Parts: sequence; C-alpha cells; structure tokens
Amino acid sequence: MIKRRSLLAGFAALAVSGIVAGCSNGSSDGNLPADESDAFGFKAEGLPIVEKTLPLTFSGTKSALAPDYETMELVQRWKNDTNIDITWDNLPDNVYAERKNLMLASGDLPDALFNTGLSDAEVVTNGSNGTLIPLEGLIDEHAPILKGILDKRPDIRGAITASDGHIYTLPAVEELGILAFPNFLFVNKTWLDEAGLPVPTTIDEYEAALRAFKERGQGTIPLSFRVDSFAANVADLIAAIGGLPDNNDHRIVQDGKVIFTAVRDEWRTAVKKLGEWYQEGLIDPESFSQDDPTYLAKGKADPMSLGSFIWWEMKEAVGEDRVADYAHVGVLKGFDGKQRASVSNYAEINRGAFAITSANKYPAATMRWADRLYDPVMSAETRWGPIGVTLEENADGILVQIPAKAGESEGERRQKVAPGGPCITTREHFETVVAPEPRAKERQEMVAEFYEPYRANDAYPPVMLSNEELQQINDPQTEINTLVGRKFATWIVEGTIDAEWDAYVAQLEQMGLSKVMEVYQAAYDRYKSA
Repeated sequence: MIKRRSLLAGFAALAVSGIVAGCSNGSSDGNLPADESDAFGFKAEGLPIVEKTLPLTFSGTKSALAPDYETMELVQRWKNDTNIDITWDNLPDNVYAERKNLMLASGDLPDALFNTGLSDAEVVTNGSNGTLIPLEGLIDEHAPILKGILDKRPDIRGAITASDGHIYTLPAVEELGILAFPNFLFVNKTWLDEAGLPVPTTIDEYEAALRAFKERGQGTIPLSFRVDSFAANVADLIAAIGGLPDNNDHRIVQDGKVIFTAVRDEWRTAVKKLGEWYQEGLIDPESFSQDDPTYLAKGKADPMSLGSFIWWEMKEAVGEDRVADYAHVGVLKGFDGKQRASVSNYAEINRGAFAITSANKYPAATMRWADRLYDPVMSAETRWGPIGVTLEENADGILVQIPAKAGESEGERRQKVAPGGPCITTREHFETVVAPEPRAKERQEMVAEFYEPYRANDAYPPVMLSNEELQQINDPQTEINTLVGRKFATWIVEGTIDAEWDAYVAQLEQMGLSKVMEVYQAAYDRYKSA
C-alpha cells in the first residue's frame, strides 16, 4: 500500500498548481460557450464533483460481450461518487461505426465520447470544425492527475497533441509491451496426435495438418480466423507463405522505408495460396464475416470441431477444459526456411479514449469526472474490473487478478465488467500499483521467446499527422482500405487474384496510393529525426 500511496501523492504534488477554483472552461479557444457547471454546484476538489445531480450523455464503442454500461458495478460507483448521472449509448464497434458517422454529420451530439472510435482524421476534422472542443486548458485547470502524468511523460502529451497545438482527445495507455504481436497461432494437438503428426514448425507441415483435420469429416473446421480483428489475423501465415510480413493496415516499415504490402508480389502469392486452401475446404467460410462472440464460440462447441485458430490467448478461445487439447505453434518457417514475425501498428498510447463535444454545457465537471479515471488504481479498475470482482490486493499492496470462475476466461470476464475508456497504466505502475494479468504475463513471455527474435518489420509509429497531411490521405485511404479488404475476401473465396491483379494495382494507383505512401514516409522521416 505504501508504494501506491506514494505514487498518488507524487501526482497530487505535481498538480497542485493546476487546480483552479471556479468553472472556466479552461480552453484557449475564446469562442467556446460559458461553462454552466456552477448551476449544479460544481466543486473544484473532492467528491462529489457537483452538489446537484448532473445528467450527461455519452456515446462510443464497447466490447461485444459487455452489458449495458449502466449495469456495471464500476459505472454505478462512478455515478454515486461523483453525482454525475450518465446516459450511456455505447455500442459494439460494427454497430457504432454507422451511428458515429450519422452523429457527426447531423450534429446531434452526445456530451462526450467514451472509447471514441475516432480515427486521427476524424479527430482533426471534428476538432478544427468545432465538433470536439480543445481540452488542454481544461486539463490544466480541472485534471490534476492527468496533468501530473503528462508533465512527467511528454511523449504521451505529444502523442495526443494535434498539429494545431490542441488536444482534442484523452489517452488510454497500457505499457505491457505485447501489442506488437497480437496474433498467436494455435493448433489442435489431440487431432495431430491421432493423425500421427507433430506440432508443425514449417508452413508445409501446417498445411499437412489442416488437410488431416479436413479428413476428419463434415463439421470439422480446419482453420478459422477473422479479417478485421485485433488478434485473429493471418499476417504471420502471409509472411510464411509469401515472405513479406503484414498487418491490419498493410503498412509496415523495413530498413526505414514505409511499405504498402497489399500491392507486393509476396502478398499476392500468399493470398493466392490461401485461396487454394479455401477451395480445398481448409478455411472456415465464416472467417470473413464472423464477429468475436461467434468466433470465440467455435473453440468451445460440442463436439470439438476447431482444428486451428489465431488469437492471443488459448483459454479465451477454447475454454479451460480444452487447453490440453491445443498447442501454441509460434512463427512457422516459411517457404525459404526463414521465420518472420509480423509486427502490428497497434500503439500502447491510444489517442481516442475520451472527447468532449460542443454540445456539452458542463466541460469543467466533465473533465473532472474523466480525470478521476487517471488515478492509477482507478485506471486499473477501469481496464481490468473492480476491486473485489477481478482485482484484490496482495501482501505487498499490489493489485493482482482474482482467478476467473470455472468455465469463464479472464478475457471474457474483463469485457463484461471493465468499461475501458480513459486510463493510464505505465511500466512503473505495473511494478508499484497493479501486476500484469497472469495471461498478460504469459503473453509477455511468449512474445519474448517466440516472436521478438523473429521480428520481420518495424511498426509504423504513432505519428500525429498534420492537418494538411490528413487532408491529403483521408479520402483516398478510406477507398484504398475498402478495396483491399473486399478483394482480400473475394480472392480467397473465388480464387480470381491472377485475373484481377493488374487492374487492382492500377485502381489503387488511381485512388492515390503513391501519394498516401509519400505522406506516410515523410511523416515517418520527420518522426525519426525529431
């Protein structure tokens, strides 16, 4: 307990000068309307934040497994502690995407976005047009905890600051060092043993295993994955088949050069091979349409039907009672005998955790509400769930995971009880406040042993592009991503990549691919020279 209290005291000391009485909106933009938090008895310090119940509306994304936020224990505690009553309209990613576009276009805005789901381009566009209000003044005046962290960590401040100098969104940070390699490949070892096959170490052995699984008969799924998931992608299979690493963005860095993978011959070779696997019945047809709940249910189906899958934790995908049936494969040796681990572009600093919109008449109270979530203990609860439900203190005063109940993984439980949103857990916090989840610690060890030694590319860093750069790439990049995603699925299912490849490459060029990559290269060079 001493370590954590000392840490909190340090942040408080850093932030004393940032606490200002009254309800100025704190913005450097003088065009913002006057803050009306005082009408509800706003308090610059302590709890509750307001004397009279203040109603606010929030929208944004949430996990597909999460219940309505109003029912979460932690969310109910926030309401009772602060006297701020939030009406939540958070939706799963695929549903929220359409709602978000309509909301921003119509101007029918909530007071704030929690898990905003905004791209950098959307942040800059909606910040510059006034839909999102600048937050740096509010942080200085009404967010002492966050201000203390940003003063100590200029890299975090820099990552959330737009090129116009404003901060439009608040961050979520988790410095575990595991986001670079989210796609772990697993295989059904029980079925391998029955077929007399070893756990594969090469792409050819893996292909043989999938064929053996197919021979088990109807109802068997040799390989399942997801094409738009954080942790269920075939990037490492593409690397093993074609020789070029890949990631969700199809944007990698090798030797200082920014590369778009989805126009390279290596990517074409890999997609063609995956198409051949599909025609043989080795790939789950639902791989191109399923959501996470559908995907994660397949490993738990009775009777056992899943041969191989990609996820970042075995137990979450197949259930505790089947862990012994599966084995981690790691990075397969490719056609040339080399192992290539694809590095994602997922950054440990997420810029889009929280934003306040121009519809909000109470930004001071709202910022004070968000600032509480940056308390290191509250950040741990926000990310992993409440103390007493998912977390407990050990003898050293460090928060550790309470084991999940039988039949439920820690990942599934977390999605049901932890809302996410604005939070910061730094490397230091993982030593003094909260221990990594056992499954996260396991992933750290797996990354260090099985993936990091075979790192085949660098991630594109979390560069905040300028307004001009975003204007140049926003529309063409959307069209490019849509085309690549559609063609990837079509070519695997229909096997028409050779006939359509030249026209596809020409179409991407007409959409502005070369210009987009020039922008990314220039921004990367600027970032590296800073």
